[in-house]
Amino acid sequence: MTRITRSWMSASVVIAAVLALPAQAQAVADDDHASTRASLGALQAISGPGAGLYAGDGAGSWSLSVGTSDIFANRPVQPTDHYRIGSQTKTFTAAAVLQLVDEGEIDLDTAIERYLPGVVDGNGYDGNTITVRQLLQHTSGIPTSDPHPQASADGTYTLAALVRDGLSHSPAFPPGTSFQYSNTNFEILGMLIERLTGTPVSKAITSRIIEPLALTGTRFPEPGDRSITTPLVHGYRGVRVGPFSYWQDITTFEPSIFSSAGGMISTEQDLTTFYQALVDGRVISRPALNQMETPSAYSSSGLGLDRLPLPCGGAAYGHNGGVPGYLSLSLATPDGRHVSLMTNSEASLDMAAAMAKMEAAATSALCEAPAGQA
Repeated sequence: MTRITRSWMSASVVIAAVLALPAQAQAVADDDHASTRASLGALQAISGPGAGLYAGDGAGSWSLSVGTSDIFANRPVQPTDHYRIGSQTKTFTAAAVLQLVDEGEIDLDTAIERYLPGVVDGNGYDGNTITVRQLLQHTSGIPTSDPHPQASADGTYTLAALVRDGLSHSPAFPPGTSFQYSNTNFEILGMLIERLTGTPVSKAITSRIIEPLALTGTRFPEPGDRSITTPLVHGYRGVRVGPFSYWQDITTFEPSIFSSAGGMISTEQDLTTFYQALVDGRVISRPALNQMETPSAYSSSGLGLDRLPLPCGGAAYGHNGGVPGYLSLSLATPDGRHVSLMTNSEASLDMAAAMAKMEAAATSALCEAPAGQA
């Protein structure tokens, strides 16, 4: 691997020009999972310097990797590597909310004003007209926006600051009449969890979901904790010019700017365990799971859980995630098939194409005939 570091750059920014990265490092033989391997390579070709996939069914699991998790080490992405999972955090947040529904603490069709008086108010918003269900399924009318919240003195962000920033944008539509994906919805839900449990949302999700499922590679970082446990996949921002790729390492950033909408860290193996447990009815009750899996009239999104129809029949349930440096997707089916994959660049210049290729790789893994399981 050829690389060039630019000594004139700030010491906190390293940019490397990397020739085409090797794609030979897989955990299965070269003649196994050929279609999925090709799809994963197509994803990596327009996204990060590396990509990894962990998949299987009730009989076993297997993994693939192309490129590298670290441009200075030529290291394949492994199923136990840690990375920022972005909006896959939303499914954990939604599951915690549905647990509170099971416990009789929340009614999905009750207005958020009942639980968080005065929080969703002003600038065209009325918390009496927005239900918990509408927040979970992104039909609240609260629009998507680039976050520009007011930081605390230590450089961290509170959920209240994130929500104020989100609600500074006028409603996109009347509640319950359309769909628009918005982090603010799940930041409000984070506040809801905190109000009803009396603990920070990070601790509530840890005690309710992460610890009971023994997700030892998963954590919800506290504000100010910018670290990622090793082994890790480095996250990058970059561009490709002919045979060269220019990468800037952006692994470290303040996670509280995404919080309950996207602040968590996990691994491919842990995410598989979580989504399988969820669709098996081991995280919330079956009636609550049915609510979670049911899409709204305006999208394929349920309550923090998306539905992906499969060309081989049936459907898979899961969520994608994108934060600076990382793009990921995890899916599970009721019959035990699973896939979790990631690439170490958000591919923000062509996000739609990257997500399409990510879904294609996931679909290939879920629908292919098992071969060479390891």
